[in-house]
Amino acid sequence: MSVSTSSPENGPEKNGIAVVTVDFPPVNALPVDGWYALADAVRASGRDPRVRCVVLTAAGRGFNAGVDIKEIQAKGQSALVGANRGCYEAFAAVYECAVPVVAAVQGFCLGGGIGLVGNADVIVASEDAVFGLPELDRGALGAATHLARLVPQHLMRALYYTSGTVSAAELHRHGSVWRVVPREELHTAAMELAREIATKDGELVRLAKAAINGIDPVDVRRSYRFEQGFTYEASTLGVADRVRDGFGKEGVR
Repeated sequence: MSVSTSSPENGPEKNGIAVVTVDFPPVNALPVDGWYALADAVRASGRDPRVRCVVLTAAGRGFNAGVDIKEIQAKGQSALVGANRGCYEAFAAVYECAVPVVAAVQGFCLGGGIGLVGNADVIVASEDAVFGLPELDRGALGAATHLARLVPQHLMRALYYTSGTVSAAELHRHGSVWRVVPREELHTAAMELAREIATKDGELVRLAKAAINGIDPVDVRRSYRFEQGFTYEASTLGVADRVRDGFGKEGVR
């Protein structure tokens, strides 16, 4: 289980691309330490003056299945607070990365995965990719901030209330996914885009990222932090535990 950073390109300048890969089998549901490791890797890549684009990817069947619910069930409030803070740091790291972040998404992108891709600059997805927030089925709230960056407002609400999912093809129609490709072509497609971005002047592309973030109509950090308060409230009231304890049991959503 790890978060690793690599440069698939040759040459001392690394051609300006850093690849951050998440690998937490079996479904990339990240523990508290995993979220912090992801945040650190993305921030470190953005600080590297040779890097002009970061590709965020994942090993295995799916891109991300959110937080590790079993860890929260085992450790209780400390793990819940840790997961809240870890997710906040990871999402913010993607958004605040000094250079553009391209998310390469395969399979499922759920819960915390939405926070990551919603804060990415560009999304490339495989044909089998599905996106959703099953938070209400997991005893949690949050990342509506990021889902709202992917779909129109009323569709966001419908997906949130139903814990439904949306396909990569539909997100492509909404304009939030750049390209949809067969799974075996995902890495190639993401790298092609990253190489194109990385041809730009390094200082100028960093200024461009700062400028675009500066005109964003929503402060995604404050908005998400506000949402997280309701997750903690649900936990304090015992609602979260009731829903979480039923998760995965036959006949219980």
